[in-house]
Amino acid sequence: MIEPYLPIGEYGPYPERLRQQFEGVIWRFRTGGQWREMPREFGAWSTVSNRFRQWRDAGVFEALMEGLIAEAAKRGEVDLSLVSVDSTTVRAHHDAAGMHLGSDTMAVLEKAAEEAQKARQKGEARRNKTGGMPKVTRNGKNRDASGVGASSG
Repeated sequence: MIEPYLPIGEYGPYPERLRQQFEGVIWRFRTGGQWREMPREFGAWSTVSNRFRQWRDAGVFEALMEGLIAEAAKRGEVDLSLVSVDSTTVRAHHDAAGMHLGSDTMAVLEKAAEEAQKARQKGEARRNKTGGMPKVTRNGKNRDASGVGASSG
């Protein structure tokens, strides 16, 4: 099933070892082991690692995945309810996702951004004036050296 997608003869003189090297790549990602930990049955780890990089750069794995999906679709075995996307690695700007904001929503967001910017500037001005952040004791009283904002109680 995978042989039509492996570039036989394009990378190196030993096409009979391609299946073995492919299995080595699968082993590496299935186990999470390092390349150097690869069993010798797949060949030299450095050769399998180099082969993986060549195939990755040539788009072999993308072509294999598309081919397997197309074959499953021909058989009627595609079940998109099983598709999962890890949100820790997938990020899109709201424009890329097709989100359209009305002018009133955009105005509210811009106003909130302006207020946040003013608050940041006010905090920076206070830090610059006092030479740092004011220190607060356990009882909540300000122990700023300048005496600004210190409570008398």
